[in-house]
Parts: sequence; structure tokens; C-alpha cells
Amino acid sequence: MSDIDVRQPANGRRAALTICTIADMAAGLLVLWILLFLLDANQANAFVDFVQGSAELLAWWSQDIFTMDTEGLRVILHHGLPALLYTLIGHGIAARLNRV
Repeated sequence: MSDIDVRQPANGRRAALTICTIADMAAGLLVLWILLFLLDANQANAFVDFVQGSAELLAWWSQDIFTMDTEGLRVILHHGLPALLYTLIGHGIAARLNRV
């Protein structure tokens, strides 16, 4: 067995771990924004502003899918859906890479 054959599975596992980490970080930021919003965090705080901006960037495609009168429910749906999809897709891709 050559060195290339031995390294190939390790590279696949490394790529899978990277994809899982990125997907989990994206989902984590979205969930953190949901929590900060629901807990009425200070919008003028730099950290809260960073989390909100990051969450808005990650969830740009899901904005206004649902129209709700309740602001809290709107935030949960508009940011929770991308968090769920990023997690499922990221872990699905990683699982496929680990099988190779």
C-alpha cells in the first residue's frame, strides 16, 4: 500500500471535520442570535451587534419566507431554519466524505 493510499482516508476525515466545524459554527451563531433576541439583549453592545450581523449574513436567503405578527416567532423561524439546514447539510456531506 502506498503513502497516497494511506493519506487519502485521513484527508477525507480532515475535510469532513472541517465541514462539520464550519456548519456547526454557522448554526451556533444563528442560535446564539435567536437567544440574544429572545432574551432582549442590548442591541448597542458590540458583541450583540457582531452576532446579529453574522446571523443576518448567514440567513439572508431565508428572510421573509414566513410572515408573522410576533417578532420573536419571526426571528426563530427566519434564523432557525438556516441553522437546521446548515447542520443537516454539513453533517450529511461530512458523513459522505467519511465513507469514501
